[in-house]
Amino acid sequence: MTLGITWVTDWIRLSARVIAEHRVELITLDREIGDGDHGENLDRGFSAVIVKLDALPADALPGDALKLVATTLISTVGGASGPLVGTAFLKAAQAAGKEAELDGAAIVALLTAARDGVVLRGKAAVGDKTMIDAWSPAVDAATAAEADGKSEPEILLAAADAAEKGAESTEPLVAHKGRASYLGERAIGHRDPGSQSSALMLRAASDAAQPGFSLVESPGA
Repeated sequence: MTLGITWVTDWIRLSARVIAEHRVELITLDREIGDGDHGENLDRGFSAVIVKLDALPADALPGDALKLVATTLISTVGGASGPLVGTAFLKAAQAAGKEAELDGAAIVALLTAARDGVVLRGKAAVGDKTMIDAWSPAVDAATAAEADGKSEPEILLAAADAAEKGAESTEPLVAHKGRASYLGERAIGHRDPGSQSSALMLRAASDAAQPGFSLVESPGA
C-alpha cells in the first residue's frame, strides 16, 4: 500500500481540525511556559491553509500540498511556531519530490526531513523541551517500523505513538530553548506546547492513513 495526494490532503484537513479542537489546550500550555499564543497562531495558520487547499489543481502531487502548507504557515503564523512548523512541511515537501505515491521508505524520508528541518531552524536537540522531543522519537519509531517491513499505515502509527510519548516526556524537563528557557526549573511539570501540537499533527497523519479512514466520519466531524 502506498499513500498519495488523498492521504496528504486528508492529513492536512484533519490536522486543521484537531488543532482547532485543541486550540485552548495549546494556548493554556503555552501560557504556562511561553507567550500563550501557540494554539491561536497554529489555528489561524491552518485555517488559512484549508482555504488555499481547495485551490490545488486536480493533478497536484503530495509534495505540492505539503509545500502549500509550508508557505502558508510561514507567511501567516507569528512567533516561533510558524517558521518551525512551516520549515517541517517545506522539508517534507522537498523529500516527497515529484512522486505521486509514497511507500514506506518515502514516508520515513519525509518525516526525517521534516524533523531535520526543525533542528536546523531551531537549533534544538532531544531533551531541550521543544517539538524535537516529539519529532525525533517519531522518526526513530518510523525508521524501525519500516526496517521491520511494516506497512505505511503501521509506520505512521508507530510514529504517532512515539510522538505522544515524546510530548509527555517533556513535562519533567528544564527548557533549554525558547521563552521557556528563561523559567529555569519553574518549567518543570509543564508539557511543551510545540511537542504537543506536533504529536497532534503526527496522530492526524496516522489516522488519515488507516484503512477505511473517512474525513467525514472521523471524530469531531
